[in-house]
Amino acid sequence: MPAVQPRFREIQESDVDAIADLLTRGFVHRSRQYWMAGLKRQGARSLPANAPRYGYLMEHDGKPVGCLLLIYSTKTIDGETVVCCNNSSWYVDSEFRNYAALFATMTQKRKDVTYFNVTPATPTWPILEAQGFKVYCRGLSFSLPGLSRNRGGMRVETITADTTAIAGLPDHELELLRRHAGYGCLSLVCRSDTEVIPFVFFRLRKRRGIIPLPALQLGFCREIADYVRCAGAIGRHLVWRGCPIVIADANGPIAGLADIYSEARGRKYFKGPRQPRLGDLADTELAIYGM
Repeated sequence: MPAVQPRFREIQESDVDAIADLLTRGFVHRSRQYWMAGLKRQGARSLPANAPRYGYLMEHDGKPVGCLLLIYSTKTIDGETVVCCNNSSWYVDSEFRNYAALFATMTQKRKDVTYFNVTPATPTWPILEAQGFKVYCRGLSFSLPGLSRNRGGMRVETITADTTAIAGLPDHELELLRRHAGYGCLSLVCRSDTEVIPFVFFRLRKRRGIIPLPALQLGFCREIADYVRCAGAIGRHLVWRGCPIVIADANGPIAGLADIYSEARGRKYFKGPRQPRLGDLADTELAIYGM
């Protein structure tokens, strides 16, 4: 253990290059370009009041030796506007690992914020649980939506970052779809004669030289029931784009879908006043940094 305890402080704009170097060193399968692109997006986002722009770093002798990226946003949960914080990439150099738990605790102290972790590595599960985090998602559903029937003549439209208006869609949801299209996600609406239903899907990227499944991750919907209702139309739309499989957060098989449920991956944790809902990964690291 170092003789001098490291200092914890908020990440500033001037730290971004050093943080990218630190994360590239800590996550060897992610390139520096990956981190810089995500940090640039994070630096341009709107934030709730009194929220840090990037998160916090652990510093020793004037150099970062650890960091925890925090992505703040506001979400509507059961009709209430809630301040949420996605605890994103957490890394500490081996020499300073004894301070890692204290570092994480010191940076997650606000009682009005719901903190959540959508990519917890298996070895960190006991640490998160000791810090008071609870599981809200236990696994993943792998579905073939194209096998579902198209209910009520649903039609699918693609939304781009330049889309100016969608009849029947509230402005805040259109902005969410446009924003995520700008991140490189697939933003869609499913339209019937009476309603317009928004969706965001995350693209899977090649990692460690492995070609990903021909699949998309469900990144946003108002509720999972919307995906079930629109699955047929969405599935046919996605099949023509070479992605017949949709991965969704779940706590068991999803009724009404042709799916397989697995708890091998996908566990997610939260701590705070409101439990996140399944099907809302908007404005998280999975969107801003990519999968």
